[in-house]
Amino acid sequence: MAVFTEVSDKDARDLLRRMSLGSFKELRGIQGGIENTNYFLTTDQGEYVLTLFERLSFEQLPFYLHLMKHLAQAGIPVPDPQAETRSGDILLKVCGKPAAIVNRLPGKSQLAPQPVHCAAVGEMLARMHLAGQSYERQQPNLRGLPWWNETVPVVLPHLGEEAAAMLRAELAYQNHVAASPSYAALPRGPVHADLFRDNAMFDGEKLTGFFDFYFAGVDTWSFDLAVCLNDWCIDHATGAHDAARAQAMISAYQSVRPLTGAERELFNAQLRAGALRFWISRLWDFYLPREAALLTPHDPTHFERVLKQRIDHPLALG
Repeated sequence: MAVFTEVSDKDARDLLRRMSLGSFKELRGIQGGIENTNYFLTTDQGEYVLTLFERLSFEQLPFYLHLMKHLAQAGIPVPDPQAETRSGDILLKVCGKPAAIVNRLPGKSQLAPQPVHCAAVGEMLARMHLAGQSYERQQPNLRGLPWWNETVPVVLPHLGEEAAAMLRAELAYQNHVAASPSYAALPRGPVHADLFRDNAMFDGEKLTGFFDFYFAGVDTWSFDLAVCLNDWCIDHATGAHDAARAQAMISAYQSVRPLTGAERELFNAQLRAGALRFWISRLWDFYLPREAALLTPHDPTHFERVLKQRIDHPLALG
């Protein structure tokens, strides 16, 4: 796990005294994750997740936490931020860091998804997008195009000639797409923007929830769908498209919210954008790591392969 801030049992007990979540039983670190410090927090009333935010500020966090609260109240199965008893605040402070406690979702991640799992994700993603339309807070996707433009020059010196050329060319292509009338016509709203297989929970074939909304922001809904397809619906050894799983996800999504003409036109461009975003962020994490206990950055070449597949084998929606 990535532990940037050590939280003691005493810290947890002190926090629980401010909450109505029962008496402390256990605090243990969660494996996985490279952005925040996460713990499972067990009380005599239930299971919770304690997150300390290492990059996001007190000013940025209300967007994420209130989005989760909004979606939970709309019936979308997401973690529901818990409030301090007296103040009613859902943005907490632990060890000097911004923090939150949310209820722990039941089930486990499905890391070898079948079409039925992909369909469940697609349907719920569309429901989530529609539920988010009434969310009034605004914050852009902080890992969107402006961040790509800032970060690519930082990581380029670490790449070989061929990879660097592809990265520069794809960034230029995405800037061109973003300036087009078709892109301006894409429906948008709050998106998860990081809905990988390890950020959803299942009980068998039943989807029990989405979590880890801390890359969320206002962006195009088709970008959110593309990020999902690039993780749930590919062969992970090669990055190649898996047609059966992708068709299940896209069809289920469209059963709730049909894609527009502009979304269909730019669908492969969005798949490329989703691959580019995570190639850049993984390059950044790999070559410019932060110190943390047991932090292992993800392999950036994985999304280099995914991007190459999306360029060489474009997916066209009729």
